[in-house]
Amino acid sequence: MAMSSGGAEGEPMMDINTTPLIDVMLVLLIMFIITIPVQTHAVKLDLPQNTTSSPPPINPTKNEVSINNRDQVLWNGTPIDMTVLRQYLDQSQTLNPVPELHLRPAADARYEVVDEVLAVTKRAKVTKMGFIGNEAYANY
Repeated sequence: MAMSSGGAEGEPMMDINTTPLIDVMLVLLIMFIITIPVQTHAVKLDLPQNTTSSPPPINPTKNEVSINNRDQVLWNGTPIDMTVLRQYLDQSQTLNPVPELHLRPAADARYEVVDEVLAVTKRAKVTKMGFIGNEAYANY
């Protein structure tokens, strides 16, 4: 059985076998991909910072309003004024169940400030309220 190779015998072949060349190129490509380190690009941004402090959260079980000896009103330890106190009381009254409000005046706090706090709590229609530290007034 005779096979024809596409030309006369003794003539040089004009086709180049590219299969080994492609195999070598694929191996080289894989070697380069493996050996090149992964570059991580980081862009440094100066993001704006929040300058206003977030209001103290309203505790869903109990909140404490205290009045110190410098006549500052504190909501859970953070100083506030009467308008903010009213806002916090209104927000706390919308929760279900309504959290308790504990009032802790200092023994040497002025009565006008305590009276003003009591008036704000009455206007906010606070239903669950208690006085903390009444034993400090037992000797008066």
